[in-house]
Amino acid sequence: MNQPVPLRHPAAPRGVPGLRPFALLLGLRKPSTEQWCELGESLLVGDEPMDSLVDWMFREGMDRTRPLFEQALAGGIASVSDAPEPLREFFVRVENPPGWLDWDKVHHGERVFRMGGADGLYIARDVSFLGGYLASGFNKTLIRTGALEKGPARRFAETLQWALDVTSDGGMAPLGQGYRSTIHVRLIHAFVRRHVAAMPDWDGVEWGLPINQTDMAATLVGALIAPFVGAMPMGIVPMPRDLDAAAHLTRYVGWLIGVQDQFLPTGFRDAVRILYHSLMAITNPDETTPQLAVPMADDPLSWHYRNLPGLRGRFARAQHLSIASTFLGPNAMRQLGLSAYMPPWYPLARIPANAVRSLLARILPGGIDRAAAHGRRAQEAFLHTLIGTEKAVIGASAPHANHAA
Repeated sequence: MNQPVPLRHPAAPRGVPGLRPFALLLGLRKPSTEQWCELGESLLVGDEPMDSLVDWMFREGMDRTRPLFEQALAGGIASVSDAPEPLREFFVRVENPPGWLDWDKVHHGERVFRMGGADGLYIARDVSFLGGYLASGFNKTLIRTGALEKGPARRFAETLQWALDVTSDGGMAPLGQGYRSTIHVRLIHAFVRRHVAAMPDWDGVEWGLPINQTDMAATLVGALIAPFVGAMPMGIVPMPRDLDAAAHLTRYVGWLIGVQDQFLPTGFRDAVRILYHSLMAITNPDETTPQLAVPMADDPLSWHYRNLPGLRGRFARAQHLSIASTFLGPNAMRQLGLSAYMPPWYPLARIPANAVRSLLARILPGGIDRAAAHGRRAQEAFLHTLIGTEKAVIGASAPHANHAA
């Protein structure tokens, strides 16, 4: 390798629960030697533009610079009179999108995500989010942010709120809600990197840099592409142009959130490749894996239900474990500290309903728009089930990092 890599980077690619069948179907291979080296080296790489801006914000005083940042985020850098050069440089960069950006594809990708309804979010929660605890290097960062103090429902609700902002109608347009939420998340990532890396018990030789490029690539594609990968076996059948639009949306969101070009997908197949390769590099369960996974598996027992909370909580727990077990497989479930097998009753039960809904959306006039509207209502209802009438505030589950900032 061209430079030392953290010890957490394995000598060879590891297996990836749930993704191998899709990888074989798409003809994906293991990373080349060059790609594998890049994945290891990227465990040491953060987000230089935002990290530099945050360094400047601290030097000049957060009480003065944070309001300027928030003003530029809400109204554009032109709204900040005599903006300091570091702030202007950053926002000029993000306010001038790359030449490859296709706004029609972005808006189509937003709509396709909404069409996935609650089942798409279940895949994100039960496969991407829960399965993500197999990446113990990322867990090391998470535990040190204080995120666990808020509980798994609150942390996932914040991630879900970000995804809903990103995929709202026009959410990624200039100064749109998704645009602003994404830049806000990027700022929080920089705060966490700075805060956690300075902790005396942070072992950079072993774990690399907190919220590094490899971890960010896996998280990005896992959040916005994995729901499509998992929803297809559950009867939701997107068209090729839908998948292409979803990948393009993911590419722009990744560009905006600070992911480097080599980890930005150029199409759906490439998105699955990035997810497959990055998970091979970061899937290394340890004692933190069940520490985080078991409370999340039990979390449905305490969600906010309108009636029969005890019965509905037990049903929801079984439902979400059914999804996790189906897609992650028995070995991963054991590593998560959960029952190795749960009958795949929920995914199988959803196939007919989702298939019919997908077909009707394609053949009926206005069907796509109605499906997107119906899907978004279901997604918002799921968020309400998670946290009740409270508002999901992005970044609130990392209080220690925010207080340090």
